[in-house]
Amino acid sequence: MSHPSNTLKEEEETLRLVIDSLIDGQEGFQKLGNEIKDESLKRYFLAESLKRAQFRGDLETILHQEGIHDIKESGTAAGTFYRAWGTLKTAFGGGEHALLETAEQGEDEAKKAYKDALTRELPLPVRQLLVSQLAHIEASHDFVKTARDSRK
Repeated sequence: MSHPSNTLKEEEETLRLVIDSLIDGQEGFQKLGNEIKDESLKRYFLAESLKRAQFRGDLETILHQEGIHDIKESGTAAGTFYRAWGTLKTAFGGGEHALLETAEQGEDEAKKAYKDALTRELPLPVRQLLVSQLAHIEASHDFVKTARDSRK
C-alpha cells in the first residue's frame, strides 16, 4: 500500500488535472453561450458553464479538506487552443456548426481527463464523485454532438 503522503500527492495531482479540464469547459461554454445565436443553445451553454464551475468547486473542496489550499486556476493549453480554433473557424464562416464542433472536442477532452483520473487509486468518495460528474459530462457531450449534427 502507498505511503499516505504519496497517496495524497497522487490524489491532488489527479484532481488538479480534472480541475484544469473543468476550467476549460467552464470558459469554453461561457464563450459559446455568448457567441451562439440560438437562444436555447445559449441558455444550455451558459448553464453548463455554471455546472462546470460547480464541479470544480466540489473537487476543490476535497483538496481543501485534505489541507491543500493553493489551487492553480488556469485550465490547459489544449483548452485554450480549442477555444481559439473555434473562434477562427467561426470567423471564416463556420457558424454555429463550427462552434458546436469545438464544444464537442472540448467535451472529448473532459471525458478523457475523467477517464484517466478514474484509472488511478482514489478514495471511494472521490471516485464516486468523479463517476457522477463524468456521467453528466457524457450526457452533455451527446447533447452537443446531436446539436452539432443537426446543423450540418
